Amino acid sequence: MQIQRGDVIDLDYQVIDGGHGDLDITFHLVNPSGRILVADYKKSENTHRVDAEVSGDYKFCFDNTFSSYNMKTVFFELIIEGNDDSEWGSDENLDFEGADQIYELKVQDVQEIVTSVRNHLTKVRHLQDLIKSSEARDRNVAEENYFKVNTYSFLQLILMIIVGIIQVVMVKSLFDERSKVHKIWKNFDTNLR
Repeated sequence: MQIQRGDVIDLDYQVIDGGHGDLDITFHLVNPSGRILVADYKKSENTHRVDAEVSGDYKFCFDNTFSSYNMKTVFFELIIEGNDDSEWGSDENLDFEGADQIYELKVQDVQEIVTSVRNHLTKVRHLQDLIKSSEARDRNVAEENYFKVNTYSFLQLILMIIVGIIQVVMVKSLFDERSKVHKIWKNFDTNLR
């Protein structure tokens, strides 16, 4: 889609998931002549609103080369706001003579109300998408933390069991003279003297 001069580019992005908790990415927005309009380095989320000064194809790039071992999941939303008046068509063929006296609202008033409602609904949808992406990112972080806590707890449990077994064997060997551990302790004790 070609962006016309005077249109507004509205772009939001958010890193939802990244390996090992890295939730950052580099972003560039470039106009058709190759000039960089926006450059973010290692950001997890941002919102940009840019007025198009040149007509043509604009490019945007998400770059993850600084973290080549970790894959990233990025949510982005691109909204192009232009002059949407052409959607309404023309009212040349409609007969509005005398309609001013019959109706309190004019067609132009109705069009303004409908346009306002449409703009508000677009903003609501946009905010819902942002909330949905935030929820997805938070869920991914929570799942990663859950995995780390479970792994750490499992290792702690194994270590506690091993230490408990060693303590039982050591205490038992103090009272059982035939055990191998008792003989090792006895040799160790005689070597120290």
